[in-house]
Amino acid sequence: MNQTRVFLFFAWLMVATLLWMEWGKFNAPKPAGLATATSQPQPASVGSVPSASPVPQSAATPASAGVPVAPAVGAAAATNASVAAAPARQSVVVSSDLLRLTIDGGNVLEAVLLKYPQTKAAGSPPVVLFTQDPAHYYTAQSGWTSSKNPAPNHLSGFVPENGAGAVNLAPGAASVSVPFVWNGPSGVVIRRTYTLKRDNYAVDVRDEVVNNGGAPWEGTIYRQLERQPPVIKTGMTNPESFSFSGATWYSVQKQYERLKFAKYMDDGKLNQDATGSWIAMLQHHFFSAWIPDQKAEVKLQTDEISGRALIRELGPGFSVAPGQRVSTDARLYVGPKLIQQMKAQGVPGLDRAVDYSQFSIFAVIGQGLFWILSHLHSLFGNWGWSIIGLVVLVKLALYPLANKQYESANKMRALAPRVAQLRERYGDDRAKQQAAMMELYKKEKVNPMGGCLPILVTMPIFLALYWVLVESVELRQAPWFLWIHDLTARDPYFILPALNMLVMWTTQKMTPAVGMDPMQQKMMQFMPLVFGVMMAFFPSGLVLYWVTNGSLGLLQQWWVGKKHRKPPAAPEAKGKAIGK
Repeated sequence: MNQTRVFLFFAWLMVATLLWMEWGKFNAPKPAGLATATSQPQPASVGSVPSASPVPQSAATPASAGVPVAPAVGAAAATNASVAAAPARQSVVVSSDLLRLTIDGGNVLEAVLLKYPQTKAAGSPPVVLFTQDPAHYYTAQSGWTSSKNPAPNHLSGFVPENGAGAVNLAPGAASVSVPFVWNGPSGVVIRRTYTLKRDNYAVDVRDEVVNNGGAPWEGTIYRQLERQPPVIKTGMTNPESFSFSGATWYSVQKQYERLKFAKYMDDGKLNQDATGSWIAMLQHHFFSAWIPDQKAEVKLQTDEISGRALIRELGPGFSVAPGQRVSTDARLYVGPKLIQQMKAQGVPGLDRAVDYSQFSIFAVIGQGLFWILSHLHSLFGNWGWSIIGLVVLVKLALYPLANKQYESANKMRALAPRVAQLRERYGDDRAKQQAAMMELYKKEKVNPMGGCLPILVTMPIFLALYWVLVESVELRQAPWFLWIHDLTARDPYFILPALNMLVMWTTQKMTPAVGMDPMQQKMMQFMPLVFGVMMAFFPSGLVLYWVTNGSLGLLQQWWVGKKHRKPPAAPEAKGKAIGK
């Protein structure tokens, strides 16, 4: 197998890999919630837990112990039987420099990401992550449950302490806070405070329980994310379809785990004890996560509620004596997958929300590539030039291997006439023909596999970079120059794919086809066209990487060929030879 055949093999392997991923997308089961996107969910719960109060169930819903689940917009709010009658839910709109949240105390009803427009079009509205739209329902919820005492859940109980309205981060201020309060019938008061900080997508949420009554009060806090699974358009050229969409969670006990929305019905219900944990829901470029106190003991749970996916952390539980007070803190991250902001939360594994691939090898390579890209970006200030800089670094690292590859190609080219003679001598006897060719390679000390290693290294980098480009929100809508206004979108004029076809065709003409049968040669002739069509709809940043990589490889191949080409004999030498 010579280097051309090796390239052909790995090129088709890459195409097959991408086609296999697309086939998996096409044949994957649809999210359970698609058929009931506008139906009214019934109150339901996930497994029983200590100190959990029973929830009244309708005849159509099996009764079990647990935490109430919010109905769709406009549906009547189910209430915990132990909760005293509460006034109608009131909401507050609070804004920082990055976020605008609509909160009613138990729910973050809407989250608008002010710095991220939906498209590059002028006047495009910002991305809305949480919404009450039944077809795209997505919310963060928190409440209390108790088997012995009245307690506020996320459906009712909390009211704005300062009344409904709007609150904005003041110029020069570091943070803005919005308090909510629940006044229990027995003298227990729970005050919940949401705090938004400048330049931060993590919202601090503190619950303080004050027992002004005459008897002990017991309760357990829960925090959860609930979402209607999104409808994602599948397609090899649709980057969103390759980004993980579903729930993830982390614990000291079992590390990082995840569950696709499409598998919520198939994989059963999670119900595990955990410490040092967090829960999250991921989508393309953005995510939300509840991060509790890392020392707290909680129970992690997942459930599917009438077509909606839910993930919850239940705990810790408290017993508050008369005259005492306790508090529990958590953070709600709602925003883009910014590595630095995620690492700043100081919790293990949160940066795994930037899911570069379900294959661990590509995930590790992707993390390394983004680390290099981010440092190059700090130097160039442009992600397109950073991609080109990455190619240069990769080519420098592989320079010795590539030299061996091209030297091997030159030696193979020199042996081409002798290989042709062997093919004529043995005709259709392939076994003898291959044996004779291997003997010739051994005698001339030529390694026909000399071109394998550089390709083995290049292909994983290429595939890992694909995930980096589609997953890294830092590159979202990032321009290069001239006609490339978004490196994560296709080239609008197909200039880069055309250049890629030209580079591949030129490389093919310079590469010897020694030992290849006519069928293989025909297949190789179609490779530039196949890759050109395939990359016409790939992210332009990926095609930029491939064009730069191919161009530098072509230049190196030409240089090595020129350096190792035998110079013609000098006139004096010819004269001496003739005289002899």
